[in-house]
Amino acid sequence: MQYYYRRRPTYEDIMDLECGNCQVRISPVSLISAATAGLATLVCSARSWISVRWKPLLEMRVAVELLELRAGVRTLFEADSQQHPLLHYAISAYHLHRPTELLVSIHPTPGRNRTMKFSLLAAAAAFTSVVSAATSLPAIEILGNKFFYSNNGSQFYVRGVAYQNDVSNTTSADETFVDPLADTTACQRDVKLMEPLGINSIRVYAINTSLDHTGCIEAFADAGIYIFSDLSEPSESIDRDSPAWNTELYDRYTSVVDALANYTNVAGFFAGNEVTNNASNTDASAFVKAAVRDVKSYMTSKGYRSVPVGYSTNDDSDTRIPMAEYFNCGDNSTSVDFYGVNIYEWCGDSSYTESGYSERTAEFANFSVPLFMSEFGCNTVTPRPFTEVQAIYGSNMTGVWSGGIVYQWFQTENDYGLVSIGSDGAATTLTDYNNLKTQLAKVSPTTVMSSTYTPTNTAASCPTTTDWEAAASPLPPTPNALLCECMVSSLSCGASSGINDTSIADLFGYICGLGDYCGGITANGTSGSYGAYSMCTSEQQLSFVMNAYYQAQGSSAQACDFGGLAATTSSASATGTCSALLKEAGTAGTGTVTDSPASATSSGSSSKSTSGSSAEASGSTSSGAARVKRLGEWKVVVGGLAGVLGGVAVALI
Repeated sequence: MQYYYRRRPTYEDIMDLECGNCQVRISPVSLISAATAGLATLVCSARSWISVRWKPLLEMRVAVELLELRAGVRTLFEADSQQHPLLHYAISAYHLHRPTELLVSIHPTPGRNRTMKFSLLAAAAAFTSVVSAATSLPAIEILGNKFFYSNNGSQFYVRGVAYQNDVSNTTSADETFVDPLADTTACQRDVKLMEPLGINSIRVYAINTSLDHTGCIEAFADAGIYIFSDLSEPSESIDRDSPAWNTELYDRYTSVVDALANYTNVAGFFAGNEVTNNASNTDASAFVKAAVRDVKSYMTSKGYRSVPVGYSTNDDSDTRIPMAEYFNCGDNSTSVDFYGVNIYEWCGDSSYTESGYSERTAEFANFSVPLFMSEFGCNTVTPRPFTEVQAIYGSNMTGVWSGGIVYQWFQTENDYGLVSIGSDGAATTLTDYNNLKTQLAKVSPTTVMSSTYTPTNTAASCPTTTDWEAAASPLPPTPNALLCECMVSSLSCGASSGINDTSIADLFGYICGLGDYCGGITANGTSGSYGAYSMCTSEQQLSFVMNAYYQAQGSSAQACDFGGLAATTSSASATGTCSALLKEAGTAGTGTVTDSPASATSSGSSSKSTSGSSAEASGSTSSGAARVKRLGEWKVVVGGLAGVLGGVAVALI
């Protein structure tokens, strides 16, 4: 008889499972100390024909076996009761990262065998006083340029697949998306097809943070599958041609962190995907690097576990090396924790040298953080043979690369899919699926243990080539919605509510061309020049420059009209936090504000009534796209948005 223990244990929970005249008691013992060790305790007590302390009333042999899904039966422990009246065996979560069967065989006397067979689902049981993890898989940790399982130190290679049905790897604001982690039934369907491939990772490009993701995330956790999630979504991402890092994007990114950070099978966040894709837009990378910094800081301020933050790049020959250096340089607060490359060089039956894999591996040989293919799978030859899998997980590459993510799970018009979903929701595997399965079954990459691995690579120096235009320091300021709100509340002239993007762009061009009114909203990734209000919304920024012009004209009523698109407001003197923030920003908005969003509160800020102005603080997500127009030498935002069995100790008593 099989028993499935699905709910997470608490201190009060005790579950008894009957099996003939044997009883198994599952009890969460010493969870506080167990949380530190990443272990929970499973107590198996066989009664009526064996005492709790294994007093040798009968001579017996006890075997604990793990029924691994692919390797068959494996004996973990076997001993005689007369030799060991109280036995403990620790089972690593490495073995229990998917629904796993333990077979406990008890042989009281020759010829009489009572067997208890039960399944243990990897469910979280590490409860701490700060935060409790939401899934049981051991977190993935980073040491040097490799990933490791946190519970036992064994090396982790990414064997992944891109998992999003209708979002390509672009940053277009015109795209919509369906959250791949919100449909539990679909996730459960797909998990069953991923397991035969040995998939241990998925990449999702966009989630809806207002939806519940527990069902899908736990379904993937039960199958030992980790999640790499992009932080953006199509209408809220850093635009390579008009980059910004503003309060709306900050809210979007941190909302994804809030939704996913405490699931231990969330292995990493991508702060950007192919934002810079050629030499003409390298300045956009400064805004992504600022996002890396602020997401890391946000997790620290919230007391979350430190989920690794990385970046996913395309494989452009002009930017390949300087971009890798840029995201790798600097201290840990601004550099990426891992780096992904979307690489489609191996097409059909290519080779390690012909494909360029050998050159890419040599170029990244000294990279100091984990590197993997965040997308691979050229489809110029179909069906795809996936012969590159042997190289990716072979000895030539595993010293530098940590695996890769096949593009993609779902079949769409781009013809990259492994699986086709019918109108009835049923999944059908395609030839690419079978070819990938064949190739993955052949690989067995060499692994190391974290305890015996000593990193030797060091972080790169920031690029100095003239073809790379993004300054590594200073970076765009951390978005601070309170500062923007305080600024608007202090103005005497502001933009009318409901003003459209076209009018905003025209007004920026007009006012900024009249004089030095726009320094406070400047955002220049090349020079590293950023106004204190460069991270505010376009409406807030427009109000700031309107007010600067209005004051320069002696507060003339005509100077706050702009064709009926502006109006005077009743300003109030700032106090408390607002006063301190505005003082740091300076009258021209060109100062440096040191208070972070986490430390700044609304204490002491002043409110006011407005006449036709838009003085709302940023904090909710709008539906427009974050975009920036180039105005002379500056850029101005003109769009709106811009385990419980994590390891298990088994005591047979």
